[in-house]
Amino acid sequence: MQYSKKVMDHFMNPRNVGQVENPSGVGEVGNPTCGDIMHIEIQVKDDKIEDIKFRTFGCAAAIATSSMVTEMVKGKTLEEAEKITNRTVAEALDGLPPIKMHCSNLAADALHEAIKSYRQNGVTSTSVAKGCCQDEADSPCEKGMEIKLPE
Repeated sequence: MQYSKKVMDHFMNPRNVGQVENPSGVGEVGNPTCGDIMHIEIQVKDDKIEDIKFRTFGCAAAIATSSMVTEMVKGKTLEEAEKITNRTVAEALDGLPPIKMHCSNLAADALHEAIKSYRQNGVTSTSVAKGCCQDEADSPCEKGMEIKLPE
């Protein structure tokens, strides 16, 4: 399985690892099929994500997608952050192997759960179990697609 240089960079040098002091929202998503667990904490100020940290248990793609999603949304408004999808995370990493696309689903879902937690005025971690993205309609995994950008 070949990963892009960006995936390997975010895996070997993950950004924003850790915990946010006094988080405004916390999201946690796990996949019982592959064992990946993603935990994201956000600090929101003036409707913008001022700080974001993650802790992930999983493979190289799980760590890389978690790192990338934090980089993509830091400083963004909540509305902008909610537009992040598994596809935008995978594209930002210059693609993922089809079998690893569910990792980008988990990273985006954990972010969305953290925002949901913030909006519900609580810091209570939201835990959602997700199956492999092959179970989802119109799934890139199901179609065997690999997202790659032109060089």
